[in-house]
Amino acid sequence: MYGIMAVSGLSFLLVAALMPLLIWALRRLRLTQPIRAELPADHQAKRGTPLMAGLILLIGVATSLQFHPVPLMLLLCVTFLLFSSVGFLDDFKKAFWQDPSGISGRTKLVLQFLFTGVVLYVLLHSFGLTSDIALFQGYELHLPVYVYVAVILLFVVGSANAINFTDGLDGLLINVSVPTYFFFFMISDKPEVQTFSLVMIGCLLGLFLYNIYPARAFMGDTGSMAIGGSLSVLAVIEKVEILIPILFSVYLAEQLSVILQVWYYKRTKLRLFRMTPIHFHFSLKYGWSENKIVMIFGFISWISVLVCWLIWKYLMH
Repeated sequence: MYGIMAVSGLSFLLVAALMPLLIWALRRLRLTQPIRAELPADHQAKRGTPLMAGLILLIGVATSLQFHPVPLMLLLCVTFLLFSSVGFLDDFKKAFWQDPSGISGRTKLVLQFLFTGVVLYVLLHSFGLTSDIALFQGYELHLPVYVYVAVILLFVVGSANAINFTDGLDGLLINVSVPTYFFFFMISDKPEVQTFSLVMIGCLLGLFLYNIYPARAFMGDTGSMAIGGSLSVLAVIEKVEILIPILFSVYLAEQLSVILQVWYYKRTKLRLFRMTPIHFHFSLKYGWSENKIVMIFGFISWISVLVCWLIWKYLMH
């Protein structure tokens, strides 16, 4: 345990020390964040902030593999890299051509479904993953393999995009995802999952020093997609899919607000929220500062983790 914590601390120090160099390189290459015209004035001021700082999280991948060079760790790191590559393509188009739209949504979905399918295939055929959904008191929902695969594909891709939506304010996604990684560290009996989760926490806290308001760099989809993909796959590996509505409550609220906004506008030509994802609504309607939103959403994430841990410990484990 002390070894894992030491590796997590090393990851934090490496990210904290190397981030200034990455920020300098991104500025020199002019890989900076374009801002959508419809965003509020305080966000327009962020134009020119270095993008793609999520590349620094690859330190976590390298550290994890160095500490536990075993098949499950390799799969976790490959999952992280695959989803990060989708985000990298999106970020590079945004930054290089200063195009806020990035790559098309269809392209992202195709790549996400493809990569999720590959990871799921390996889990089923090489790691003994069963096509069961764990319920309570040891009961399981037995699904045909093809039904399970379809459900998990939708779950992983949907959750990854929900987590990506959360990366909209300085430090928000980091403040919300650190508790989620900590949940997997607490419940897992797999050294690889424990190590990967703690190392990612260390990396994220190192990045947080530069991403907290006012951010000196944005992780971009390069980081947020990787976080989304890895957290979703961790839920599959640990068989806690049933807890996702609570565990991923903040992420799902962000995604649901976008879906409801589009649905309501198509029906009424009116807006249900001032702006989505919902963190913008609290800023525009109630005048909450970025730091206040980040703090409250982070607190909700910790409460969600506590509730899920209690359910897991007393009703599932």
